[in-house]
Amino acid sequence: MQLSDFDFDLPERLIATRPAVPRSSARLLHVEGGAMTDRIVRDLPGILRPGDRLILNDTKVIPARLFGVRRRIGAAGPSEARIEATLLEPRADGTWSALVKPLKKLREGETVIFSADLSATLEAREDGQGRLRFNLSGEDFDAALAEAGAMPLPPYIAAKRPADARDKHDYQTVWARRSGAVAAPTASLHFDAPLLEALAAKGIAMTHVTLHVGAGTFLPVKVEDVTTHKMHAEWGQVSKRAAREIAATKEAGGRIIPVGTTALRLIESAARGGAIAPWEGETDIFIYPGFEFQVTDALMTNFHLPKSTLMMLVSALMGQRRVQEIYAHAIAREYRFFSYGDSSLLVPET
Repeated sequence: MQLSDFDFDLPERLIATRPAVPRSSARLLHVEGGAMTDRIVRDLPGILRPGDRLILNDTKVIPARLFGVRRRIGAAGPSEARIEATLLEPRADGTWSALVKPLKKLREGETVIFSADLSATLEAREDGQGRLRFNLSGEDFDAALAEAGAMPLPPYIAAKRPADARDKHDYQTVWARRSGAVAAPTASLHFDAPLLEALAAKGIAMTHVTLHVGAGTFLPVKVEDVTTHKMHAEWGQVSKRAAREIAATKEAGGRIIPVGTTALRLIESAARGGAIAPWEGETDIFIYPGFEFQVTDALMTNFHLPKSTLMMLVSALMGQRRVQEIYAHAIAREYRFFSYGDSSLLVPET
């Protein structure tokens, strides 16, 4: 299975840099059986069946991108350097792993000032990343980060425009609750209050799980034999209640439909024993063609980057040839791609 099997040509104009407004007005490509139907996300209550259960990732994206200044007094006098840090994950010792640019301009023990309230000291370098210790913790840190930080937009958006105040709303789901992600579960960005109310009125149930999406979601696959690729690990939790709700829906004949690849990867991690069970920990599950799904019956997901692990995941669910047809249709009909783009509802043939 070669990396080139998951490649396609995408016109630059189809990469979305802003989401649809309102959220549920985004387009939705409904693929079920041999049919592909062009719909709108707000049509979901009429597409799904009473008794279906949507699985929603309630992770909350932190404004993880920080811009600051390092000041130094050397033999030639005072100097300063502009430093950018993107927080990756908190560590058990209270520090944060971060991408620091340029890391070479920051020495261990030096401090970067991000705002009047927030600063951090570089404690160590590890695998090309910095380990930062902030001057604040707990709620004080959260408040200062919310004020000083910017949303960590995906590289293909950040290359076109900087993050702004709109992104703090746009790049967050309406049900975001548990802080820790540095990338959004983007299929979930299409849901708003009216859509959620309409789904509930139709008898479509919803279960919340948590997977803190890491920056590794944007890392390219660098091996030609995709089966040798090593996935990044992300922390997740499927509560006892969530596992019980999923199991009850399966027992009653309803469909389990993760909203987004993050929710899918998490529930399949929790069902590796053959049935869903409460689960907590780090998962590096890699889903590619040949994977046997234990609980997933369908998937709502956006359109993904060429040669990405997410293309491999949807190919595992729908089949490689079918995914090629789906993406050709989406490009021909000018669907908007990637994190702020349109969505799809993928129901594999049984």
